[in-house]
Amino acid sequence: MRIDILTLFPEHMDAMLHESILGRAVKKGILSLNCVQIRDYTENRQKQVDDYPYGGGWGCVMMAQPLKSCLESVLEKPRSRRTRVLYMSPQGKTFDQAKARELAAEYDHLVLVCGHYEGVDERFIEACVDEELSLGDFVLTGGELAAMAVADAVCRLVPGVLSDPACYTGESHWEGLLEYPQYTRPEVWEGRQVPPVLRSGNQAEIDRWRRKQMLARTMDKRPELFAALTPVGKDAELLAELQKERSRKKLTEPVCCRRAAAEEAERIALIFRQARNYLKKHRVDQWQAGYPDALAALGDMERGEGYVLTCGGEVCAYFCLSLQPEPAYRGLTDGKWRSCEDDACVLHRSAVAAEYRGTGLSDRLLAEAEELTRALGRSAVRVDTHRHNEAMKKLLKRGGYRYCGNILIEEEGHDPRRQAFEKLLKQEKGRLRFEPDRCP
Repeated sequence: MRIDILTLFPEHMDAMLHESILGRAVKKGILSLNCVQIRDYTENRQKQVDDYPYGGGWGCVMMAQPLKSCLESVLEKPRSRRTRVLYMSPQGKTFDQAKARELAAEYDHLVLVCGHYEGVDERFIEACVDEELSLGDFVLTGGELAAMAVADAVCRLVPGVLSDPACYTGESHWEGLLEYPQYTRPEVWEGRQVPPVLRSGNQAEIDRWRRKQMLARTMDKRPELFAALTPVGKDAELLAELQKERSRKKLTEPVCCRRAAAEEAERIALIFRQARNYLKKHRVDQWQAGYPDALAALGDMERGEGYVLTCGGEVCAYFCLSLQPEPAYRGLTDGKWRSCEDDACVLHRSAVAAEYRGTGLSDRLLAEAEELTRALGRSAVRVDTHRHNEAMKKLLKRGGYRYCGNILIEEEGHDPRRQAFEKLLKQEKGRLRFEPDRCP
């Protein structure tokens, strides 16, 4: 790709265009970037390139003769069959990524003309310019900044300039989408953490997260670009997922953990039903025999083992944390528990209200159960879930729970097979005892 820029300030432009990535490509012979002084082609001793406009007005207009002579000198060199002369003008078509792709694909020689003062003689544009380009609906003092932007955007698409096509195909505007957010070390900066998925090592999950972020960012930052999209396939799935997530309630107020009250049994039963429907939808044969229900929650409360999470006074999650050993856990197979039975609390009947899914409340529920376990003087939390309950298993893995083996939980007419998990808790010195009946 060869680019000639006709300008009154070639030295300044050369200094910018022959550095960094473009500069290295020039040294390798991939690009040829030439800034040509228009003033060298004037026909008077004063090197005059502009004059007063006919009809009067402010400022001066660049004359057609120096521009045409300069252009002809550039075109006298061995001319490619694919040359395009472009004038940088606020009246031109707005330059965008699609235009950059077109210029890089269809031409191997671009001539960029930089106007100045009040513009250029219209007759030069009519006789010599193929197309006018603008960076946007604003006016610059000259075309040099616009020419450098166009040259940079086009040149980086030339094969060999960047190390891999993925360097530009995954960026903003390539497919009408904005690019996903980027992060680097350190992992935590000023209290802000790198998203866990980017540290997971699971490339498929990372790619999925990035694509979802591209859709979300375009929707939020450039609604006019998003309106022009027609998402299909995986993009349509990700968009539906985004819209569903955004329809859920947000944790705009502090979350409180406390003991459940009897008058909340019906609300808790509703949360159980929502969880049962979710499991059924995902073909998980768990809680499908009408258990748990309000009576189960009331029984937990009578034993002092039922807890709720509330947000803004609304019950949004429930769990049972028991000091009593679970008899089924003694039949563990294919592994072993890491703690003694008397040192562990057992987590039962945990569920989050449907409208609060995706808010991080499930992670908060585990954290509260662990805090309670420490306050109760125990050093481990045990829990089980259906072998096909991938969401729960992913949550437990994220929370630091370790798979310990298999158990059987009898549920008439339904799959009894469960997987058992456990987390050993570190006791922190000086920790204040948790008081579940008090909320900030």
